[in-house]
Parts: sequence; structure tokens; C-alpha cells
Amino acid sequence: MEIGVYEAKTHLPKLLERVSKGEVITITRHGTPVATLSPVQKENKLSIKEAIEGLIELKKRVNVKVSPKELRKMRETGRR
Repeated sequence: MEIGVYEAKTHLPKLLERVSKGEVITITRHGTPVATLSPVQKENKLSIKEAIEGLIELKKRVNVKVSPKELRKMRETGRR
């Protein structure tokens, strides 16, 4: 959907509601696109356990030796 700057300013709360439901809105000035309102992409965060399991699987694929001490250090660094 495209909408002019003045109309976007006037109806911003309604537009934000539509965007929160997944719609993408292009804001135009004199018919030229100048901005896009789009939903925020949520981050896919892994648990510590999932991250460590992923590192172990990666280690197997690339044949690199990582000691348990190094894995603990990585985990502790990730908590900062």
C-alpha cells in the first residue's frame, strides 16, 4: 500500500496497527517513495544449551578440536 506523507501523519496510529498485523506501507512525497513502514523482524535467540550443541555439531563438521575449557569460556563470554 502507498500513502502520502500528510495522510500518514494524520493516520499514524491506524497505520501502525496495520503494520503490526504484517502489512508493509510505503510513504510517498509527491508520488515518490520516501519511507517504508514494515513489521519488526523478531530475533531467533537460541538457549545456551542449543548454542553449545550447535558449536559441537559445527566442530564435528569442520574437524576442529575445541576443549571443554574453551567451550566454557565461550559460554561465559556469551553471558556478558
